[in-house]
Amino acid sequence: MIDALGALTRGLDEVVRQEIRGALVEEFQALGGAGRSAAEALEAVRRVASIRVAAWAVAVVAMCAGVPLAIVWAVVPSRAQVAELRAERDRLETSVALLQRQGGGIDLRRCGPARRLCVRIERAAPAFGPQSDYLIVKGH
Repeated sequence: MIDALGALTRGLDEVVRQEIRGALVEEFQALGGAGRSAAEALEAVRRVASIRVAAWAVAVVAMCAGVPLAIVWAVVPSRAQVAELRAERDRLETSVALLQRQGGGIDLRRCGPARRLCVRIERAAPAFGPQSDYLIVKGH
């Protein structure tokens, strides 16, 4: 009877071990499935976050490029305006050259307490006119 009881105990011990193994295997498989689900969820979150970061990066780059371009567009004159300004500059240069030839380099000032108009003359030049009262203006 003790031998039978020992055999029964060993058999029962083996059955308990198999049940425990089976339960552990089931739990580990469930845990593995839950882990895979969590990994898939994290991967989905990573993809969404990557898309959002990429969208923000594109938006920031567009703003960084767009703002200076808008400022340049608003401030820099157009080709037509540049051509017009160049033509105006050429007209002004021609006018300045003509004025220089016509006495634009004359040094006129207000002199004395009465603030009368006076001019700088060329002292080494001869006098002209019937009374020698005309002198050459310096710088002309």
